[in-house]
Amino acid sequence: MQPRRNSTLIYGLLFGVWLLVVAWQIEEHVRVQNEARAALVNRAKDISTTMGIVLRSQRRYGGVVSKERLEFSLAELANQEKAELSGIALLNEAGEVVASAGSAIDPANFTTLASAGTTENWGAQTVTLFTPVDLGTNLTRDIEGTNLVVLSQQDFTNRFSPPPPDLSTNQARARDGSRPRFGRPRWMSEEDYQAMLQKKGVHSFVIVMSAQPLRATFDHDLWLRFVIIFFAGISAAGVGLALRNVSKTAELQIRLVRASELNSHLKEMNLAAAGLAHETRNPLNIIRGLSQMLSKQTDAPPDIREKTRIIMDETDKVTAQLTEFINYSRPREVRRSKVALNSAFAEVLRTLNHDIGEKKLRVETGGEALSIEADDQLLRQVLFNLLINAIQAVNEGGQIQISAKRESTTEASLEIRDDGTGVSPEQRQEIFKPYFTTHQRGTGLGLAVVSQIVLAHGWEIHCLANTPKGAIFRITHLKLSA
Repeated sequence: MQPRRNSTLIYGLLFGVWLLVVAWQIEEHVRVQNEARAALVNRAKDISTTMGIVLRSQRRYGGVVSKERLEFSLAELANQEKAELSGIALLNEAGEVVASAGSAIDPANFTTLASAGTTENWGAQTVTLFTPVDLGTNLTRDIEGTNLVVLSQQDFTNRFSPPPPDLSTNQARARDGSRPRFGRPRWMSEEDYQAMLQKKGVHSFVIVMSAQPLRATFDHDLWLRFVIIFFAGISAAGVGLALRNVSKTAELQIRLVRASELNSHLKEMNLAAAGLAHETRNPLNIIRGLSQMLSKQTDAPPDIREKTRIIMDETDKVTAQLTEFINYSRPREVRRSKVALNSAFAEVLRTLNHDIGEKKLRVETGGEALSIEADDQLLRQVLFNLLINAIQAVNEGGQIQISAKRESTTEASLEIRDDGTGVSPEQRQEIFKPYFTTHQRGTGLGLAVVSQIVLAHGWEIHCLANTPKGAIFRITHLKLSA
């Protein structure tokens, strides 16, 4: 229970660290956005300062600026700053455009900005700056106390065609370093003058900047933040998996130690059981010998002789089971040598000749004449147990086939086929387990011993169905002798 709590705490800490990284990247992205927007606003201020210089250079009589020359200069400025600057507009007090350059500007947006009390309007592709700064410090000082009026050439001629300005006055102003100030001419009525100021006087201005470079900066920074968050997540997940693997490895090591201790204990018990089985056979042999002596006495009653035969049969069964148990519990030390399979087949068949003849079985051997590397005695025991199993499975007059086949340049396989009752699919893996048997007279250890010897050699054994009936026991990965 404690390791689970520790793992949960570690995973929670890793997740918390990842969340901190996410929050940090979001904060950094917002900071980059604010800095980029501030940089664009500062760039707009620089352009507004340039506009002030343009307005000051284009001033003519007093505070009058030629609209034609001004719009030409503003257009040149827009062309120079076309990567950032989209449009420029000078507005009168009513919010109407007095002079403009670049893309068309909707005056309705200026009224909305003015009524909202804001100087910035960020759109999807542009940002509109409504009077972000004054028209330049120097220009403000120069036109202080005056009005700046933008007139076309025709308006200027119509309005200022009467007597020219007093040159002496202008010369006197020039001597003291001042400039002629724009005021209402003597021949112009106050109403006309105020109307001209409201319609042609510069009250504010608007700069429209392109937001596309800004959006590209935002997208690049956002992609960078996503990459950082992604790799941070991958790192956190990797650390979590590494810790999990370390924890599982530690648990596995503990289990291996416990399994090793249990295995040692089982080996000791196995040796003790094998010793006990070996010692038990001696009293059984004595019992069988005495029973045999009683059965041979001529003066023994018939019922005594029958009982002694029963004792001998049961003793033989127990002795056979003890022998199988000793064979199964015996450590398998493989001593490999060159073994000819056909010779091994023939010798085992000679040993089982009586059982084969008793059931009138047909046994066929075939395949290639191969030699493999194996423990001769253990291989013969495998063949003996498999053939005994086949003999018990087939009916009288049945057929058994033994064959060997080359699978590759280095490996071979052998098969033992029978046409007996076969093995059901559910039992094909169970039959190699100890004490599992489908025969009444079977001990359940014969095929377990076969599996043990096969694994000790590094081979594999499979039980398959034999068409149309019966079973196939196939041993693969037999190493061919050089």
